[in-house]
Amino acid sequence: MSGSGGRKVVVAVVAVLVVISTPVFWLLDGPDTGQLVGASVQAGTGAGALVWAWFQRTGEVRDSAVRTGRAEASGGGKAHTGIRRRGADASGAARVEQSGEAVARGRGSSANTGIDHTC
Repeated sequence: MSGSGGRKVVVAVVAVLVVISTPVFWLLDGPDTGQLVGASVQAGTGAGALVWAWFQRTGEVRDSAVRTGRAEASGGGKAHTGIRRRGADASGAARVEQSGEAVARGRGSSANTGIDHTC
């Protein structure tokens, strides 16, 4: 098993074992009504959480910039040919490929061709 698909299967198997373990221990010792209800609720909740987690997207590139053009800044300006993120949006996967040339001229000017994380 390799990549995120293999990890997903391993996590699913471990989750199933954990979800099943407690209800099985309860049911092995002659359960009363409360234990039967508790085991059913735990198994149902665990199965629902597992199904929800299975369908979550992981490792997906949220932002991408490919073959961008040239950008130039002067007189204190900013030039970006890649991805610019701020604050709460500054997380998650991003990809920049073959970004264009970014040129900064003059005092206070800046240029970026990749991923710029600003606060």
